[in-house]
Amino acid sequence: MSRYVFKLPDLGEGTVEAEIVGWRVKPGDTVAEDDVVVELMTEKAAVEVPAPVSGRVLSITGAPGDMVPVGAELIVLETQAAGAAAAPAASAAAPASAAPAAARAPAAAAEPRSNGNGAAVHALEPAAARSTRVATSPATRRRAHEAGVDLRQVAGSGPNGRIVPKDLDAYVARRGPAPTPLRTAPKPVAAARGPAAGATEEIKVIGLRRVIAQRMSEAKRNIPHFAYVEELDITELESLRRHLNGRLPAGAAALTYLPLLALALVRVLREFPQCNAHYDAERGVIVRHRAVHLGIATQTPDGLKVPVVHDADRRPLWELAAEMRRVSEAARSNKAKREELTGSTITITSLGKLGGIASTPIINAPEVAIIGVNRAVERPVVFEGAIAIRRTMNLSSSFDHRFVDGYDAAAMIQALKECLEHPATIFLDA
Repeated sequence: MSRYVFKLPDLGEGTVEAEIVGWRVKPGDTVAEDDVVVELMTEKAAVEVPAPVSGRVLSITGAPGDMVPVGAELIVLETQAAGAAAAPAASAAAPASAAPAAARAPAAAAEPRSNGNGAAVHALEPAAARSTRVATSPATRRRAHEAGVDLRQVAGSGPNGRIVPKDLDAYVARRGPAPTPLRTAPKPVAAARGPAAGATEEIKVIGLRRVIAQRMSEAKRNIPHFAYVEELDITELESLRRHLNGRLPAGAAALTYLPLLALALVRVLREFPQCNAHYDAERGVIVRHRAVHLGIATQTPDGLKVPVVHDADRRPLWELAAEMRRVSEAARSNKAKREELTGSTITITSLGKLGGIASTPIINAPEVAIIGVNRAVERPVVFEGAIAIRRTMNLSSSFDHRFVDGYDAAAMIQALKECLEHPATIFLDA
């Protein structure tokens, strides 16, 4: 019998730690090589980690919600092979060999936010391979202590790996507030028998929900939102939509407002390129995109995701509608590929029939604009000097006021309003 210590491998893309979402095994279980033993959540994706060898589980490290640094002990297996890393020291090579196996099975990512600004993300050295005392200045060490950053997790770019201030700044900007590794999960409140006044339930915030909470907080805290709401008369748009749907074969998916809105948005963004952009905080630059990679905010059983229709500006209406349905369904069913959940340059969000009168959507950073669709209703309005029943809908939008002036934001929404109220113009060439 041999004891095999499997440590958390480097999962790539600068990952320095991962959150345990759920264990698939427990001590005493027998596993075969390549059986999934644990599901992890990194800043980029959910990852299913397979067993590197066959054996019996002796111990596991961490509970759902705990953060485990790269290089830390994850699971200990008892194996039959005589030469299979008989001591923990010999198992140190396990992360390097297991990393491709772990990285080859990424599940749907949360993102819904991508590092589409082109900034390099550097892989960091595992904590286990770093010395206890890192080389840096007292001032940097104090700043790291105040920020709750373990300097052993920061890659140094100075001489002999010395950590300089810009290394700490880049690490903090990339990770946000660093959670303490292996936090102890709060004890659940004892279940009451039957309904009881004042009874509570504690639900640990882990996995995708934790990522959503963190990113929403960062976006709201760091981005000064400029909100703008405009009312649209979509009577003609509804007439066109019904006409197009009436020509569909039986059983075909009906056209909704969203593809028409997306097509109009693509057209309008030609005149407002500052709204189809990313803010690269590390380099302090705005990156304007010629192509429109359209994020479609999608509610899923796991939480909000933003699948992406890449090159939406090159797609005709029916192709655009089909691709929007496809990526949204892939996100809901956890079948979306990583590239289908990253790289959006502007996002559309809709609550469908729950759209309400107005909303204040939160920007999907690093983007600088988001368009929200509210409920369409018929109501009496003054039209050409008389009272008429018209179909109306509000568009709610938010812009990063640091880089999109209020005038430009309002002008863009007015141009979008004109396209949607006169839908024939959506299909005209520039």
